[in-house]
Amino acid sequence: MINKLFDIDKKKAILTGGAGGLGYGMAEGLIESGVEVAIIDISPKLNETVEALGKKGKVHAIYGDISTSENRQKAFFEALEALGGSLDIMINCAGVQKRHPSEEFPISDWQFVIDINLTASFELCQLAGREMLKKGKGKIINVASMLSYFGGYTVPAYAASKGGVAQMTKALSNEWASKGINVNAIAPGYMATEMNTALINNPERNEKIIARIPAGRWGTYEDVKGAIIYLSSPASDYINGAIIPVDGGYLGN
Repeated sequence: MINKLFDIDKKKAILTGGAGGLGYGMAEGLIESGVEVAIIDISPKLNETVEALGKKGKVHAIYGDISTSENRQKAFFEALEALGGSLDIMINCAGVQKRHPSEEFPISDWQFVIDINLTASFELCQLAGREMLKKGKGKIINVASMLSYFGGYTVPAYAASKGGVAQMTKALSNEWASKGINVNAIAPGYMATEMNTALINNPERNEKIIARIPAGRWGTYEDVKGAIIYLSSPASDYINGAIIPVDGGYLGN
C-alpha cells in the first residue's frame, strides 16, 4: 500500500533547469523512480547531462530559452511532443540570480530576474494547467526559496520573484485543487549550487549561514529528491498550495 502511494512509474514530466544544480537532482530522482522526463534548459551541458541520465531511464533534451513568451511556448510544446502529448508533472526549477546593492540595482537586471523566475514560471504553469485540466489531474511543483520568507541582502529582484512564486502557487492551487490539479512548491534552503558560489566563497557569510542551519551543513541536490517524488506522487493528493521548506531546519532556528 505504501509503495503505491509513492508510485510514479510511467508518469511523464517536464522540468525546466534540469541540466545542473538542484534541477539535476530532481530529474535524477524522477528518472530513478520510472518517470519519463523532458528537460528544458539552455545550458551547454544539456546534452551531456541527458546522455548521462539516459542510462537510468527515459529523458529528452529540449534546448529552450524561457526568458520570452514565444520561446517558452515553443520549448513547452516541443517537450510535450517528446513525451507523446501527455503530461502528468510540471516542475519549474529554472532560475537566475543577480547581486547588486539595492540602491544600485539595474532595472534591466531586475526585469531579467523577474521574467525568468516569476513570469516564466507562471506561463509554464498556465500551459501545463491547460493540459492537465483536460484530463482532470496533474502535479505542478514550483521552486520557491528561503527568500520567499525573508529578504536577503543585495538580491531584491530574487527575493521579490521568489515571494511571488510562493503566492502564485497558492493562487493557482485555489483555482485548480477542486479540478484534480495539485499545485505546490518546495523552498530550498542554502544549497551548495553554482548560484550560491559567492556565499560559499565568503568565509564570514559561509560561517554564519552554517551556524544557523540545525543540520550543520549546506544542502545538496540529493536533498531535494524526496520532496519532489512526494509532491509528484499520489501520497500528496490532498496537499494543495503548500510551500515545503527543504532547508535543514533553517526556518525553525
